Amino acid sequence: MKLRCCSILVPVRRFHCQELPHTSKILSHQRLLTLLSSCKDLCSLLQLHARLITSGFTFNTSTTTLLINLYSSFQKCAFSRSLFDSSPNPPVILWNSMIRAYVRVNQHEEALKLYVSMLEKSIQPDKYTFTFVLKACTAMSDFERCILIHEEVVRRNLESDVFIGTGLIDMYSKMGDLESARMVFDQMPDKDVVAWNAMISGLAQSAEPIKAVDLFKDMQFIFRINPNSVTLLNLLPAVCKLMDMRACRGIHAYVYRRAFPVSVRNALIDTYSKCNHPNVAHRIFLELTGKDDISWGTMMAGFAYNGNFHEVLEMFDSIKTTSLKISKVSAVTALLATGEIGDLGRGKEIHEYAIQEMIDSDIMVATSLMTMYAKCGLLDKARDLFWGINGRDLVAWSAAIAAFSQSGYPQEALSLFRDMQNEYSQPNNVTLVSVIPACAELRAVRLGKSIHCHAIKASIDSDISTGTALVSMYAKCNLFNFALNLFNKMPLVEVVTWNALINGYAQIGDCYNALEMFSRLRLTGLHPDPGTMVGALPACALLGDVRLGGCLHCQIIRYGFESDCHVKNALIDLYAKCGSLTLAEFLFNKNDFAKDEVSWNTMIAGYMHNGLAKIALAAFHSMKFESFRPNVVTIVSILPAVSHLTCLREGMTIHSYIIKSGFQSHKLVGNSLIDMYAKCGQLDLSEHIFEEMKSTDTVSWNALLTAYSMHGEGDRALSVFSLMENRDIEVDAISFLSVLSACRHAGLVEEGRKIFHHMRDKYHIEPDVEHYACMVDLLGRAGLFYEIMDLLKTMPMEPDGGVWGALLDASRMHSNIELAEVALKHLVKLEQGNPAHYVVLSSLYSQSGRWNDAGHTRVKMNETGLRKTPGCSWVEVKKGI
Repeated sequence: MKLRCCSILVPVRRFHCQELPHTSKILSHQRLLTLLSSCKDLCSLLQLHARLITSGFTFNTSTTTLLINLYSSFQKCAFSRSLFDSSPNPPVILWNSMIRAYVRVNQHEEALKLYVSMLEKSIQPDKYTFTFVLKACTAMSDFERCILIHEEVVRRNLESDVFIGTGLIDMYSKMGDLESARMVFDQMPDKDVVAWNAMISGLAQSAEPIKAVDLFKDMQFIFRINPNSVTLLNLLPAVCKLMDMRACRGIHAYVYRRAFPVSVRNALIDTYSKCNHPNVAHRIFLELTGKDDISWGTMMAGFAYNGNFHEVLEMFDSIKTTSLKISKVSAVTALLATGEIGDLGRGKEIHEYAIQEMIDSDIMVATSLMTMYAKCGLLDKARDLFWGINGRDLVAWSAAIAAFSQSGYPQEALSLFRDMQNEYSQPNNVTLVSVIPACAELRAVRLGKSIHCHAIKASIDSDISTGTALVSMYAKCNLFNFALNLFNKMPLVEVVTWNALINGYAQIGDCYNALEMFSRLRLTGLHPDPGTMVGALPACALLGDVRLGGCLHCQIIRYGFESDCHVKNALIDLYAKCGSLTLAEFLFNKNDFAKDEVSWNTMIAGYMHNGLAKIALAAFHSMKFESFRPNVVTIVSILPAVSHLTCLREGMTIHSYIIKSGFQSHKLVGNSLIDMYAKCGQLDLSEHIFEEMKSTDTVSWNALLTAYSMHGEGDRALSVFSLMENRDIEVDAISFLSVLSACRHAGLVEEGRKIFHHMRDKYHIEPDVEHYACMVDLLGRAGLFYEIMDLLKTMPMEPDGGVWGALLDASRMHSNIELAEVALKHLVKLEQGNPAHYVVLSSLYSQSGRWNDAGHTRVKMNETGLRKTPGCSWVEVKKGI
């Protein structure tokens, strides 16, 4: 024994001659063993072990077992194994202790190897052996070996043992085989609270969490077993999944009447937060005595979950005033909040604090710092932080990819993914879930399909998060056959997977399929979550069906989702787009509504949708007055209001804010500025914005084409269009509409004809009715009426008011009364309430001296109750219109 323990004694030789506190020179072995049993640190353990050896103590099985367990508790499994190997013919208790030691330090493969060695040496395992071996199998997710061990348990008639039965329940639950877990549970003759807890935990994590709640009720009311704190901690995740506020309140009342530890109340804070009641969670937090760092971290995470990011930062400031040390979780949550609201200043403050507390090098904190800088637009800083992380693991790579993907840098995310493959050839499901959205954003279908193939080969395609990400990608790429095929093959489908399809259909404007998926979801028995409603409400908005939207609103109130900020914003958007601005404003102005930047953006866009540009501009100023920081979406929403009102001074003020905020690099902002300056009469500024843009797309070029068109610069529009062709810039239907409109204004008939024919023959783009209207106007201004009639005969669709209106204007210009009468005949049918057409024809009759016909036309217009709307114009004078 002494020789075999030399490897353990190397680190403790310096302690051999030292006295232990409060001991005499000669300590009895009994006294040493008593001290050993109460050992609290590794240093003392090594000293005591050394003293036992040097005093000539004869080690028996119980002492060796105690030492093996102690060393494993201090993560020194090699010392435990040295003791085990030094024991000749170790009995089963030592085998069990060593297997347990390996399980404790997560060396599960070693634990199972020792179990096999035990069987090979004909050592008969007992119930404790199987308890530890089942834990090792469960941790390794080795289902086949688990089945073999279960069969061995049955062969030895140990299945009814409460410890082994509980281990089997836990094993099957974590393997996803709830049927087998329930079978073992039901067959157990005597079930203690631990067995109930294991079964409740398995059901709570399953696709049918309602069964966990039912079992919890049976436990108390039928079997009269009192739940403990572990029971409640296992049950509350099921309550979160069900969003069951009634069950949550019942558990809360149960906890309130009894003395449960802080961990249970922390779990209640988490549950109320995830059930969209952060106000109740905060009340529990404020009433909680003995708050620990977990309490603060849980409450901050709860606020973040509900989008209350300013409250997260307030709590972060408050916790610094306490004696508690800020945990890594709290720092990570605070960084998440600063990233979401784009508060770079606060983010830098938290970064400095992390450096002071020396937690900035922690992978979790460093990754969150990187994410924060990425979301605040400092891509280079984020990239430098990532490459500076020591010991980057797969989790760090996955987080970096997700950060760039979610922050609007999908190309950077894919680049990182390729770099990662050189270091880690086998990405896991977390990595795939991070990179798949980037593929969807860039419509990189080929790469997305290759990732799907990798997921199938790695047997992680059935994972709920991976499958959902793939369904969402195919839906966003408009490959719904692939999305539905994958969806139907998934062994387990949760609400989030349904949401991916509902949102996918809504985003491409397929409202009927989006609402059909919503109906199918409800028929499955699954409860919609806030994400479901955020997907379904835009479908109602696109249909303009305020009645159906109202029905969904009722369901939202019933499920308790109305306080969710995202749902409230979707409701405001619905009512605004359906013309019910009063309801939209009512929801927006409610006192209990914690508005965010998205809420303001939605309201501004709603005013613009209803043609209320002045009110939209007033809302923009109110947003700034209430200390909300306008973001890129705000800018893109408000610039059309400036364009509509031709408020150049206001536009230039917003442009100044754009430069100060660093938004000028965004293509959407640049495109909107080009349009705004053009409509305010500043074509040179439109050109300047376009030339300064570092990155342009088809929309940017189209905006410049439209600017030239509205200013009658036909030649310059043609030059830009030619430049687009030479540089292989993708031209679309809008590009052709803009350049044809420019030709129309400039009277460039031959060029217009050529471009119109190229549209179909060269680019294979079918002209829309608006393109035909442009051509009718172009040809009409040149007096080519025979060509117009030929063109009308070749139209694949019925001419609309724009086409006939263009013909009417051309007829007036060239005094062609016959064609004017034809045009008016069609216009009266299409636009019965428009008096302008009668005015044009009446004017034409007057010019031709046909005064009777002019009078009859005026009489006919009056008989139908139509009146000419007086014209008006405005200019900006001293900030007024």
